[in-house]
Amino acid sequence: MRTKANMSSTRCRSSLLISVLFAVVLVALPIPSSATKRHVINFRSPGLYPEGLTWDPSGQHFLVGSLHSRTIHSVSDAGVIETLISDPDLPENATILGLTVDSTNRRLLAAIYCVPPLLPFSALAAYDLRNGGRRIFLSTLPSLPGDDQDIARDVANDVTVDFKGNAYVTNSAKNFIWKVDRDGAASIFSTSPLFNSQPVAPDADATFRDCGLNGIVYISRGYLLVVQSNTGKVFKVDEESGTARLVLLNGDLIAADGIARRRSDGTIMVVSQKKLWFLKSQDSWIEGVVYDEIDLDVEGFPTAVTVAGRDRIYVLYGRVMEGIMGSYKEGRVREWFGIEEVASEKEGGDDKIWLYGLIGFGFAYFCFWRFQMKKLITGMDKKTT
Repeated sequence: MRTKANMSSTRCRSSLLISVLFAVVLVALPIPSSATKRHVINFRSPGLYPEGLTWDPSGQHFLVGSLHSRTIHSVSDAGVIETLISDPDLPENATILGLTVDSTNRRLLAAIYCVPPLLPFSALAAYDLRNGGRRIFLSTLPSLPGDDQDIARDVANDVTVDFKGNAYVTNSAKNFIWKVDRDGAASIFSTSPLFNSQPVAPDADATFRDCGLNGIVYISRGYLLVVQSNTGKVFKVDEESGTARLVLLNGDLIAADGIARRRSDGTIMVVSQKKLWFLKSQDSWIEGVVYDEIDLDVEGFPTAVTVAGRDRIYVLYGRVMEGIMGSYKEGRVREWFGIEEVASEKEGGDDKIWLYGLIGFGFAYFCFWRFQMKKLITGMDKKTT
């Protein structure tokens, strides 16, 4: 009996020693942080000046448009760029602005616009991603009745798509939204007077003073969110009726451009030339809060934001204003452009607190267990003696 008791006591002490070592290792583990090294993708395409950016989850690459050419390109994580679509039926020097992937139907949707002195042209193009980028349709977007395009032309800017394949395109010049169904039939969807009810922000610079509705994103609960550049406002638009309401925010998003949504937690990201804003809402965007903002490279002129694999957020530095103004250095067009990962450190702070709390709870439980084991071993030692 004495031998068995000694063996039991030895096993308990060994178990206690292993647990102590495990706890030490647990506490010494590095804490995950959002401050990991950000991914920067540089890609070379002379004179491309891309304005639109989206992520193709099936192809596992980014897609970018072009300011002056009738082409759409794929960009890999390593910066390898390839021409995915070249459409000679588009007007020469047409600009490809907003891009979005219709994952349900494996299509790429592109908003097309022609700047002066080209003839007025606003359209939505759909391309088959399962068939080498074959064009499915090219739908000219209608103007408002009695509207004179020679005085002020429509501007097809950004595009989003719902689960039925309906596309929604913003008109930045006239402050309304088009709808294009899955077969390419285009119509005017929402002309809410609310879009023209807000004053232009006093600090809106000349670049965006005439730019109205811009970035747009579809929310699966039956509505759209759209940002307005020159007022900094966000609108919630019903997908059935087209009625709109102003989203109440704790600040204006002046010069807002592209918009994207992270599906894992519903966070909305809005990009401008200077900042990337992070927004959340707990009441389906009746109200919202800007909980973080990150300064961006102004010279890179960011215009678009997208969510790629593992919920990583990327912005596009397409140097678009340089391409529009023709302000090339030494008379040569730019060759290199960038896509950069952006993360919110405030989100990472919440993760740290949660993990520290978990480790603290585990360590407290271990200390309690160690105290109980010590009492047990002491009692067993007394019995054996």
